[in-house]
Amino acid sequence: MGRHSLPDEDGTGAPGPRPRTRGRTVAIATALVLVVAGGTAVAARSGLLSFGGSCDDDAVRLNVVAAPDVTPALREAADDARENEITSDGHCIDVRVRARDSFEVAEELRAGKGDPAYDVWVPDSDVWMQRVGLGTKQTKVSPAGNIASSPIGIGMVPSAAETLGWPKKTYAWPELTTAAMKSDKLRLGAADPARSATGLLALSKIGASAKKQGGKEGDTQAAALAKALSTRTTDSEGQLLDTLARDGSGAEKGNPRRNQALVVSEQAAFAHNASAGEENSLDLFYPKDGSPRLDYPYALVDDAGMSTDLSRAALRFMTMFSDEDGERILAKHGFRTDPDKPSDELVTGAGGRTPQPYADEASEPPSDKEIQETLGMWTITVQSARLNTVVDASESMRQLVPGRAQSRMEVTKSSLLQALAGFTDEDQIGLWEFATRLDGARDYRKLQPTERLGDRKGGATHRDRLSASFSGLQPVPGGATGLYDTTLAAYKDAQAGYARGKFNALVILTDGANQDPGSISRGSLISQLDELSDPERPVPIIAIAVGPDADKEEVQQIAEASGGSGHQVDDPAQIHAVILKAIMEAGSKQG
Repeated sequence: MGRHSLPDEDGTGAPGPRPRTRGRTVAIATALVLVVAGGTAVAARSGLLSFGGSCDDDAVRLNVVAAPDVTPALREAADDARENEITSDGHCIDVRVRARDSFEVAEELRAGKGDPAYDVWVPDSDVWMQRVGLGTKQTKVSPAGNIASSPIGIGMVPSAAETLGWPKKTYAWPELTTAAMKSDKLRLGAADPARSATGLLALSKIGASAKKQGGKEGDTQAAALAKALSTRTTDSEGQLLDTLARDGSGAEKGNPRRNQALVVSEQAAFAHNASAGEENSLDLFYPKDGSPRLDYPYALVDDAGMSTDLSRAALRFMTMFSDEDGERILAKHGFRTDPDKPSDELVTGAGGRTPQPYADEASEPPSDKEIQETLGMWTITVQSARLNTVVDASESMRQLVPGRAQSRMEVTKSSLLQALAGFTDEDQIGLWEFATRLDGARDYRKLQPTERLGDRKGGATHRDRLSASFSGLQPVPGGATGLYDTTLAAYKDAQAGYARGKFNALVILTDGANQDPGSISRGSLISQLDELSDPERPVPIIAIAVGPDADKEEVQQIAEASGGSGHQVDDPAQIHAVILKAIMEAGSKQG
């Protein structure tokens, strides 16, 4: 079976538009069935090969792992398949479904560790497919379509929703989250975006909307919202729902550990309301600037190693969810089978009411780049960061960037200023510049110490001073790239200032290979970095090679010696996204 393309390792390419959830299911499934089954599974989809008789001896065992929220629906469909002796190519299908958190499966497949003990994976969102695709040794997954969808909104206990004018009043994401966090009387919780697609997609949408509304201040607003949200996160949606106020009593409302509002999917609200009493139910706000959606992709795992019978059985099980019985099962569990035509029963059960925009077209899924930026921002927001930033100031930084009327240095400064806006006042950032013999015999010079951005001295904050220093960076006439001595000195300085409880890293930007003949050798630098690095006090180097003259292999070797990562960008404008991606990657390793 042909594989669908996955994101490249750097994740910086602009992806093509993603098809809408339900609309592509039948089309992709039919195409795959034709390829894999040679027309046989097409007949199976219509039920023509349900031959009946005993299934004890010839059943094909299909092992499925799925997101916990969709597992009950898959198990019910699997039971139906056994009871009705549904077959594929003359063989009954025996489907076993196990619940596992999507982020755990994504990391397992991304690392490519061993042979997975499952044939099909149904995560709650395509973002986990993207995550797998970032690995260099990943187990291949082949998306075959989507079986359901569920929009994401903010559920509130009735008393809290009433204070915000539900259901008549509608809000955009930034307005709604800000309103929900204005005071401690209305506490908003969310699942950890590093572990939850619901939390990640919502945070990405909040950030995009804040930037759109706030212009240059949007990044700062998004980071502030994320910081506030980070104080009330749980590992999963199941744990999140347990944080709701249990009743309308003053004791519950005043309990600081209880939330009155949650970032949840429509399906999660539906499932909660089905078992909660009226007083403990949720009313659901669907933000007017668009609800991101969980899209429940159905993927074959390492399909090249599957037998023909197994791959046909896997596709046969998926096509059951395009049939009337399968759609009935999904709807029963609170999922949309047509994302743009939700049933009144589903919306009402989830706590929705007109005029909430629950039938509006979903917001466009975030790109791979936006997901990486969101995760990077989340990592530094939750942990708070201490970054030593080292910028190449050699003569070559004067060269113009192709397609731009700006030099490498000018574009680099702009990208650094953009990245700075995403950090909070609790983060610590410093700045060095380097070029051969910049400061006497030394190839480097400290421009700003690594201090808290919110610290104020003489009427200006450290953020103000750092912004001015970024803006003032200029290439040094005649200066060459003194990379090795600078890297070692900056690494030692970063280690000496290590801050426990923060994400510590050294960020190095260079547009060329080392050009100082009097410096230490690359081998000596890598050897010393390897010896100096301490897993108990990690300071990964994030080394970014800028432009065609930079040596990607060199920065990779240097960075990896510290447990960090090396990257290459053709355009300095990509620096912002790469820094955030690298922070997220390094942060996940430390976690």
